[in-house]
Amino acid sequence: MNCIIVDDEPLARAEMQSLIHEVSSIEISGNFSNVPAAMEFLKMNEIDLVFLDIEMPLISGLEFAESLPKNTLVIFTTAYSQYALKSYELDAVDYLLKPIDKQRLEKAINKAVLYKELLNETVKNTIESNTADFLFIKADRRYYKINFSDIKFIEGLKDYVVIHTQSQKLITAMNLKTIHQRIPTNLFLRVSKSYVVNMNFIDSFDNHNIYIADAEIPLGEVYKSEFFKAYSGGSLNFEN
Repeated sequence: MNCIIVDDEPLARAEMQSLIHEVSSIEISGNFSNVPAAMEFLKMNEIDLVFLDIEMPLISGLEFAESLPKNTLVIFTTAYSQYALKSYELDAVDYLLKPIDKQRLEKAINKAVLYKELLNETVKNTIESNTADFLFIKADRRYYKINFSDIKFIEGLKDYVVIHTQSQKLITAMNLKTIHQRIPTNLFLRVSKSYVVNMNFIDSFDNHNIYIADAEIPLGEVYKSEFFKAYSGGSLNFEN
């Protein structure tokens, strides 16, 4: 797996490069101080992962992310927390706040590596059918039975969804809206543009995030009232 670093701050690029070498064996194919330079590089090179700052001159990281091919993953790196929800709307793998924590970076890279493997191995997966209690995922000429009660949450990733169960992760070429229509709405809630969660697996939540095991799932503004209503009849009202 290879990557590039795009950040207008030289020290930030150097630090990121050093941290990546410390926690991972992924190849760093280049680092760039602005988006146009990175775009020129991508014309001739295929890159798996982009570590991308957001506030940059000429073209912002958010604009750049929207233009990337669907098989290129993005991890945003920024000093500004207000872009977090927007980054997940762009199907970013992760969102890291500067100064970058080494353990947090390692977790994000491992997630990106896993997703890239899933995309490569199961790009032709489709949901073939579902019943009252389970659905089938077709992959590599086999059918995988997934019980609804076993799904912890479903994550949108570009033109795919990643189904997180208690024992595995499966990817299928389908958007989040479509799969949400094929699973029980009394059990699964849409909580952001990129996530559907199984209410039975929620460990805790606040006004901004939902926590399922070690996963931190952003709670979108337009989904909050429905989510709180599902738990308390609308009596919950967190302060921002």
